[in-house]
Amino acid sequence: MNLPNTITLIRVVLIPFFVDLMIYEYYRHALVVFLAACLTDALDGMIARLTNTKTELGAFLDPMADKLLIVSSFVTLAILAPFPVWLVITVVSRDVILTLGSMVIYFTGHDLKVKPSIIGKMTTFLQLLVVTLTLIHVAYGISSGYLHAVYWATAGMTIASGVQYVLRGMKIMA
Repeated sequence: MNLPNTITLIRVVLIPFFVDLMIYEYYRHALVVFLAACLTDALDGMIARLTNTKTELGAFLDPMADKLLIVSSFVTLAILAPFPVWLVITVVSRDVILTLGSMVIYFTGHDLKVKPSIIGKMTTFLQLLVVTLTLIHVAYGISSGYLHAVYWATAGMTIASGVQYVLRGMKIMA
């Protein structure tokens, strides 16, 4: 266990606090907790690169923590706030498909290295951005005229990254 992995685990620990704050309509506090979780996402990777402390555990934990944060926030927003259910279905479906594909690759004895792509990183950024913008709208009543465009951009990038990862998985299996 090293500092970047500890920071990643902090992100996971923040998730129930975020959901709890959302349920009790403490939207401003939920926004702060969500932004803190986003900060840990940037911080853990930066520290791992700068200190040369990248680990296989971290390569697994970081995307899992991202998935837990994103899925939890998307589902919570869809239930409690004005948030498009179709976007939640798109994001969750992609993550389920990728998780099942990874399991198939692993259990068939193929080498599975978790390596995020640029499209995957852009997808995560847009997913975190759309949650942040929605929380700002809910917490402060500030609406962005671009929010619907960000929804569509997030969906498009989510689908594109999903296709890219599926093609990578098919190449590994071939």
